[in-house]
Amino acid sequence: MKAMIILVVLLTLGMIFVQYKRGRDSKKLLLSLVSFAVIVSLAVAGNLTRQVLPLFMAHLVLLVLAWGSLVWYSIRGRYYWWLILSPIITIALFLLMEILMGSGHEYLGEIT
Repeated sequence: MKAMIILVVLLTLGMIFVQYKRGRDSKKLLLSLVSFAVIVSLAVAGNLTRQVLPLFMAHLVLLVLAWGSLVWYSIRGRYYWWLILSPIITIALFLLMEILMGSGHEYLGEIT
């Protein structure tokens, strides 16, 4: 599974640079690389939602959609920023749940 993730990352970066070589559009290259960095950082930050399994699964689905949106932008040139930033929703929901309900692992007092 890890090898497949690394392969997809490398294929995406390769596709971005091949599209740049074809069109020489530096604006598209920069936007693609920034979007790539945002998606990867949201994937790393989304690991904190792993404690709530349905929220984590929703986060994974939104990450796949964001990745597909980046590929779509690289191929077709249509940029869907709201789809790329959609994994922020699950992270925000998790943080809201933590604020409202707490983590459930709080220290309640000294046990002797």
